Parts: sequence; C-alpha cells; structure tokens
Amino acid sequence: MRKVVAAVFVSLDGVMQAPGAPEEDPTQGFKFGGWTFPFWADGDTVLDEAMGALFGAPYDLLLGRKTYEIFAAYWPFATDNPIGEAFNATRKYVATSSREPLTWNNSVALHDAATEVAKLKQQAGPILLIQGSSQLIQSLLRAGLIDEFRLMIFPVLLGKGKKLFAEGTQPAALQLVDSKLSKNGVTLNTYRPAGAVKTGSFAQDKPSDAELERRERMKTEG
Repeated sequence: MRKVVAAVFVSLDGVMQAPGAPEEDPTQGFKFGGWTFPFWADGDTVLDEAMGALFGAPYDLLLGRKTYEIFAAYWPFATDNPIGEAFNATRKYVATSSREPLTWNNSVALHDAATEVAKLKQQAGPILLIQGSSQLIQSLLRAGLIDEFRLMIFPVLLGKGKKLFAEGTQPAALQLVDSKLSKNGVTLNTYRPAGAVKTGSFAQDKPSDAELERRERMKTEG
C-alpha cells in the first residue's frame, strides 16, 4: 500500500502560498512570494539535508493543476539540477478538471482526485509526494487520505494567503514522529495521523458560583 506524504513549506500562521518566487502565485493579491528564499540564502545545511533526504528516496509526484503548471514551466528547463532530473524522470499524477493534454513527460491526469488517489494508495509503488497544491491538499484532507505531513515551518507571519489547514479541515489528532531545527529558526516537523482529537478538563469538581454564572452567559454569547 502506498502512502500519501504532504511536504509543505508553511509560515508560522499557516500560509503556504508562493514560497519560492513572487511570480509563482500572486493570486488574491498575495504580495510576499519568495518568502522562504532568505532562509536558504546563507547556506542553512539543515534545510539542504532535509531536501536531500526528501527527494533522495523513491516517490511519484502528486500535484494540483496550478502547482503542476508552475513546475512544468520550470523543471524541464533545469536539467543541471538534481531535483530537476528527478522530477523530470518520475511519474506526475495531476489533479485537474481540465481535459487539455499534460505536456510534461510521464504526467497522468486525475479527474476525480480523492477517488483516484484512494485507488493509487492500494497499489504497490513509492510514496505519493505532494508539493504545493493547496486545493488538492484540502480535498485529500477531507477524504482522510494523507498519511504524513512533513512541514518546514518558517518563522514569519504572512497574514493573508492560501492556508495549509483551511476552513473545513476535519478535526484529527497528530503524532510528532521527527523534529529538527535549522540555524535560521525553521522547524522541520513530521506528523502522522493519530486518530480522533482527545479532550480533558482542568475544571474544578465543584465550580464556584461565579464560574456557574459565566457558563450560563456563554450559552447565549456568540
């Protein structure tokens, strides 16, 4: 059985839009494209090692249409880059509603992403590695199809932008299975699903009258 792994660059407030360059995705007026670049600029070896480990293992790419178009306009022309060589050679599964042909070699269209990814997971093969693809991630989250999150969390607040965990995310517990910290303050965390959200209470066994009154007020407040 194959696993779906979402490897995401994300800001501290959850934005994943246009991490690599201003031209990547300026939609909805996003003005901070390229926000990850300064953290690599002075040679952060922890980040380089993490990327090497991620792309050094076997995988097929799983992409949304917009991320596919960004990659297809860049990586086929970056053949002197090891990541480009790997991306060009590997199979690309692309979630898209369009019937236009996919021109990047080894690309396969998925017109019903959740259903078809569920079928792919039942097959033998390498991991299905998501890069970017915020809309696809939302679809797979709702269907419970993501097996692992590998998050590079950058110490920056971006405010508006496409979020990793957008409105409609299903509640779930996560288990932290690996964590590293780069010299520039980027946290590299790997999480796996861990069942339902567990809750408890620090409330007093015999709450005060003030607490009881507060609870009553809360029933009528928004």
